Amino acid sequence: MKPARWVIGNWKMNGGIEANARLVASLRAQLVSGSAVHVAVCPPFPYLSQVRVLLGSGEARGIALGAQDVSAEAAGAFTGQISASMLRECGATLVLVGHSERRHGLGESDHIVAAKAAAALKSGLTPVVCVGETLTERDEGKAETVVSRQLDVALAAIKKAVSTTPANANNAFLVAYEPVWAIGTGKTATPDDAQAIHAVLRKRLLNAGFAGVSLLYGGSVKADNAVALMSKGDIDGALVGGAALDSAAFSAICAAAEATK
Repeated sequence: MKPARWVIGNWKMNGGIEANARLVASLRAQLVSGSAVHVAVCPPFPYLSQVRVLLGSGEARGIALGAQDVSAEAAGAFTGQISASMLRECGATLVLVGHSERRHGLGESDHIVAAKAAAALKSGLTPVVCVGETLTERDEGKAETVVSRQLDVALAAIKKAVSTTPANANNAFLVAYEPVWAIGTGKTATPDDAQAIHAVLRKRLLNAGFAGVSLLYGGSVKADNAVALMSKGDIDGALVGGAALDSAAFSAICAAAEATK
Protein backbone atom coordinates (compact mmCIF):
# COMPACT_ATOMS: atom_id res chain seq x y z
CA MET A 1 0.00 0.00 0.00
CA LYS A 2 1.51 3.28 -1.13
CA PRO A 3 1.35 6.06 1.51
CA ALA A 4 -0.78 9.07 0.64
CA ARG A 5 0.68 12.50 -0.03
CA TRP A 6 -0.10 15.11 2.66
CA VAL A 7 0.63 18.79 3.23
CA ILE A 8 -0.57 20.13 6.59
CA GLY A 9 -0.42 23.79 7.56
CA ASN A 10 0.08 24.48 11.27
CA TRP A 11 -0.93 28.08 11.92
CA LYS A 12 0.36 27.90 15.52
CA MET A 13 -0.76 30.91 17.63
CA ASN A 14 -1.48 33.12 14.64
CA GLY A 15 -4.59 34.34 12.89
CA GLY A 16 -7.62 36.51 13.38
CA ILE A 17 -11.16 36.59 12.04
CA GLU A 18 -10.39 38.87 9.11
CA ALA A 19 -6.93 37.41 8.42
CA ASN A 20 -8.33 33.88 8.43
CA ALA A 21 -10.98 34.81 5.88
CA ARG A 22 -8.37 36.30 3.56
CA LEU A 23 -6.01 33.36 3.91
CA VAL A 24 -8.61 30.65 3.32
CA ALA A 25 -10.11 32.50 0.35
CA SER A 26 -6.67 32.83 -1.19
CA LEU A 27 -5.85 29.17 -0.54
CA ARG A 28 -9.07 27.97 -2.13
CA ALA A 29 -8.34 30.11 -5.18
CA GLN A 30 -4.76 28.88 -5.57
CA LEU A 31 -4.91 25.19 -4.73
CA VAL A 32 -5.31 22.92 -7.72
CA SER A 33 -8.69 21.21 -7.87
CA GLY A 34 -8.50 17.45 -8.30
CA SER A 35 -5.00 17.11 -6.86
CA ALA A 36 -4.09 13.74 -5.38
CA VAL A 37 -2.42 15.54 -2.47
CA HIS A 38 -4.36 15.72 0.80
CA VAL A 39 -4.23 19.24 2.26
CA ALA A 40 -5.18 20.34 5.77
CA VAL A 41 -4.97 23.49 7.86
CA CYS A 42 -4.73 23.62 11.66
CA PRO A 43 -5.88 26.98 13.06
CA PRO A 44 -5.95 27.87 16.79
CA PHE A 45 -8.87 26.42 18.77
CA PRO A 46 -11.04 29.60 18.82
CA TYR A 47 -11.10 29.71 15.02
CA LEU A 48 -11.95 26.08 14.22
CA SER A 49 -15.64 26.72 13.68
CA GLN A 50 -14.96 29.83 11.62
CA VAL A 51 -12.46 28.08 9.38
CA ARG A 52 -14.83 25.15 8.97
CA VAL A 53 -17.40 27.54 7.52
CA LEU A 54 -14.78 29.27 5.37
CA LEU A 55 -13.68 25.97 3.89
CA GLY A 56 -17.25 25.23 2.90
CA SER A 57 -17.09 22.52 0.26
CA GLY A 58 -13.31 22.72 0.41
CA GLU A 59 -12.89 19.21 1.72
CA ALA A 60 -14.07 17.92 -1.64
CA ARG A 61 -11.05 19.79 -3.01
CA GLY A 62 -8.76 18.09 -0.50
CA ILE A 63 -8.73 20.76 2.24
CA ALA A 64 -9.36 19.24 5.66
CA LEU A 65 -9.62 20.92 9.03
CA GLY A 66 -7.21 19.96 11.80
CA ALA A 67 -6.50 21.01 15.38
CA GLN A 68 -3.16 21.71 17.02
CA ASP A 69 -3.59 19.56 20.13
CA VAL A 70 -6.08 17.40 22.01
CA SER A 71 -6.60 16.23 25.58
CA ALA A 72 -6.01 12.61 26.50
CA GLU A 73 -9.17 12.85 28.61
CA ALA A 74 -12.69 12.42 27.29
CA ALA A 75 -14.39 14.94 29.62
CA GLY A 76 -14.37 16.26 33.17
CA ALA A 77 -12.52 18.65 35.46
CA PHE A 78 -9.64 19.47 33.12
CA THR A 79 -9.68 23.24 32.88
CA GLY A 80 -8.27 24.61 29.65
CA GLN A 81 -8.19 21.29 27.83
CA ILE A 82 -10.10 20.36 24.68
CA SER A 83 -11.46 16.85 24.11
CA ALA A 84 -11.41 14.91 20.86
CA SER A 85 -15.21 14.86 20.71
CA MET A 86 -15.27 18.66 20.98
CA LEU A 87 -12.84 18.93 18.09
CA ARG A 88 -15.02 16.61 16.02
CA GLU A 89 -18.06 18.80 16.71
CA CYS A 90 -16.09 21.81 15.47
CA GLY A 91 -15.42 19.99 12.20
CA ALA A 92 -11.85 18.79 12.75
CA THR A 93 -10.88 15.48 11.17
CA LEU A 94 -7.25 15.34 12.27
CA VAL A 95 -5.12 16.65 15.12
CA LEU A 96 -1.43 17.22 15.84
CA VAL A 97 -0.07 15.39 18.89
CA GLY A 98 3.40 15.72 20.33
CA HIS A 99 4.49 18.79 18.38
CA SER A 100 7.99 19.76 19.49
CA GLU A 101 6.73 23.03 20.94
CA ARG A 102 4.54 21.02 23.29
CA ARG A 103 7.07 18.30 24.08
CA HIS A 104 9.88 20.72 24.85
CA GLY A 105 8.03 23.90 25.74
CA LEU A 106 5.33 22.34 27.89
CA GLY A 107 7.04 19.15 29.03
CA GLU A 108 4.80 16.60 27.35
CA SER A 109 6.25 13.11 27.72
CA ASP A 110 6.18 10.27 25.20
CA HIS A 111 3.41 8.63 27.23
CA ILE A 112 1.26 11.77 27.30
CA VAL A 113 1.63 12.07 23.52
CA ALA A 114 0.72 8.40 23.11
CA ALA A 115 -2.38 8.82 25.28
CA LYS A 116 -3.47 11.79 23.19
CA ALA A 117 -3.02 9.80 19.98
CA ALA A 118 -5.15 6.99 21.41
CA ALA A 119 -7.86 9.42 22.54
CA ALA A 120 -7.97 10.96 19.06
CA LEU A 121 -8.30 7.58 17.39
CA LYS A 122 -11.07 6.45 19.72
CA SER A 123 -13.08 9.54 18.77
CA GLY A 124 -12.52 9.14 15.04
CA LEU A 125 -9.84 11.80 14.62
CA THR A 126 -6.65 11.14 12.68
CA PRO A 127 -3.68 11.89 14.94
CA VAL A 128 -0.52 13.29 13.38
CA VAL A 129 2.15 11.93 15.72
CA CYS A 130 5.14 14.30 15.80
CA VAL A 131 8.63 13.08 16.69
CA GLY A 132 12.01 14.77 16.62
CA GLU A 133 15.34 15.27 18.35
CA THR A 134 16.99 18.35 19.82
CA LEU A 135 20.25 19.75 18.46
CA THR A 136 22.11 18.37 21.48
CA GLU A 137 20.68 14.90 20.88
CA ARG A 138 21.66 15.05 17.22
CA ASP A 139 25.18 16.24 18.02
CA GLU A 140 25.53 13.36 20.48
CA GLY A 141 24.52 10.87 17.80
CA LYS A 142 21.20 10.06 19.50
CA ALA A 143 18.77 11.24 16.81
CA GLU A 144 17.73 7.77 15.65
CA THR A 145 17.40 6.48 19.20
CA VAL A 146 15.24 9.42 20.29
CA VAL A 147 12.79 9.35 17.38
CA SER A 148 12.55 5.55 17.51
CA ARG A 149 11.65 5.68 21.20
CA GLN A 150 9.06 8.40 20.65
CA LEU A 151 7.44 6.48 17.81
CA ASP A 152 7.49 3.10 19.58
CA VAL A 153 5.66 4.47 22.63
CA ALA A 154 3.00 6.01 20.39
CA LEU A 155 2.63 2.83 18.32
CA ALA A 156 2.02 0.76 21.43
CA ALA A 157 -0.94 2.98 22.34
CA ILE A 158 -2.18 3.15 18.76
CA LYS A 159 -2.24 -0.63 18.43
CA LYS A 160 -4.49 -0.84 21.47
CA ALA A 161 -6.74 1.94 20.19
CA VAL A 162 -7.41 0.62 16.70
CA SER A 163 -9.80 -2.28 16.50
CA THR A 164 -9.21 -2.95 12.80
CA THR A 165 -6.39 -4.96 11.29
CA PRO A 166 -3.09 -3.16 10.60
CA ALA A 167 -3.92 -3.15 6.88
CA ASN A 168 -7.09 -1.15 7.53
CA ALA A 169 -5.41 1.06 10.13
CA ASN A 170 -2.85 2.50 7.72
CA ASN A 171 -4.93 5.62 7.18
CA ALA A 172 -5.82 5.96 10.86
CA PHE A 173 -2.76 8.05 11.75
CA LEU A 174 0.16 9.99 10.27
CA VAL A 175 3.71 10.50 11.51
CA ALA A 176 5.66 13.75 11.19
CA TYR A 177 9.41 14.00 11.74
CA GLU A 178 10.29 17.51 12.87
CA PRO A 179 13.79 18.02 14.26
CA VAL A 180 13.43 20.44 17.17
CA TRP A 181 16.41 22.49 16.04
CA ALA A 182 14.67 23.22 12.72
CA ILE A 183 11.34 24.44 14.10
CA GLY A 184 10.94 28.17 13.53
CA THR A 185 14.70 28.67 13.21
CA GLY A 186 15.01 28.89 9.45
CA LYS A 187 17.32 25.89 9.61
CA THR A 188 16.26 22.79 7.70
CA ALA A 189 17.60 19.27 7.76
CA THR A 190 19.22 18.48 4.43
CA PRO A 191 17.10 16.22 2.23
CA ASP A 192 19.57 13.39 2.88
CA ASP A 193 19.47 13.95 6.66
CA ALA A 194 15.68 13.99 6.64
CA GLN A 195 15.52 10.89 4.46
CA ALA A 196 17.88 9.01 6.79
CA ILE A 197 15.55 9.54 9.77
CA HIS A 198 12.46 8.84 7.68
CA ALA A 199 13.98 5.53 6.61
CA VAL A 200 14.44 4.59 10.28
CA LEU A 201 10.84 5.51 11.04
CA ARG A 202 9.56 3.66 7.97
CA LYS A 203 11.33 0.48 9.05
CA ARG A 204 9.74 0.65 12.49
CA LEU A 205 6.31 1.24 10.97
CA LEU A 206 6.76 -1.72 8.64
CA ASN A 207 7.87 -3.94 11.51
CA ALA A 208 4.76 -2.89 13.42
CA GLY A 209 2.51 -3.78 10.49
CA PHE A 210 1.75 -0.26 9.28
CA ALA A 211 3.07 -0.29 5.72
CA GLY A 212 0.91 2.51 4.35
CA VAL A 213 1.30 5.20 7.00
CA SER A 214 2.34 8.56 5.57
CA LEU A 215 5.56 10.11 6.86
CA LEU A 216 5.80 13.90 6.75
CA TYR A 217 8.79 16.18 7.25
CA GLY A 218 8.38 19.34 9.31
CA GLY A 219 10.96 22.00 10.09
CA SER A 220 11.22 25.26 8.14
CA VAL A 221 9.67 23.77 5.01
CA LYS A 222 9.48 26.43 2.31
CA ALA A 223 8.55 26.64 -1.36
CA ASP A 224 12.22 26.60 -2.36
CA ASN A 225 13.15 23.40 -0.50
CA ALA A 226 9.91 21.41 -0.76
CA VAL A 227 10.73 19.62 -4.01
CA ALA A 228 14.15 18.49 -2.80
CA LEU A 229 12.68 17.17 0.44
CA MET A 230 9.66 15.42 -1.04
CA SER A 231 11.68 13.85 -3.85
CA LYS A 232 13.16 11.51 -1.25
CA GLY A 233 11.68 8.04 -1.17
CA ASP A 234 10.36 7.98 2.39
CA ILE A 235 9.13 11.58 2.66
CA ASP A 236 5.43 11.58 1.79
CA GLY A 237 4.65 15.22 2.49
CA ALA A 238 5.17 18.16 4.79
CA LEU A 239 4.03 19.66 8.08
CA VAL A 240 4.36 23.37 7.38
CA GLY A 241 4.68 26.14 9.96
CA GLY A 242 5.46 29.73 8.99
CA ALA A 243 4.93 29.20 5.26
CA ALA A 244 1.39 28.00 5.96
CA LEU A 245 0.42 31.62 6.69
CA ASP A 246 1.43 32.66 3.15
CA SER A 247 -1.06 31.30 0.63
CA ALA A 248 1.35 31.51 -2.30
CA ALA A 249 4.13 29.69 -0.41
CA PHE A 250 1.77 27.06 0.97
CA SER A 251 0.21 26.46 -2.45
CA ALA A 252 3.70 26.07 -3.93
CA ILE A 253 4.53 23.43 -1.32
CA CYS A 254 1.32 21.59 -2.20
CA ALA A 255 2.30 21.77 -5.86
CA ALA A 256 5.71 20.33 -4.98
CA ALA A 257 4.00 17.39 -3.26
CA GLU A 258 1.93 16.80 -6.37
CA ALA A 259 4.91 17.06 -8.71
CA THR A 260 7.04 14.60 -6.72
CA LYS A 261 4.36 12.01 -5.92
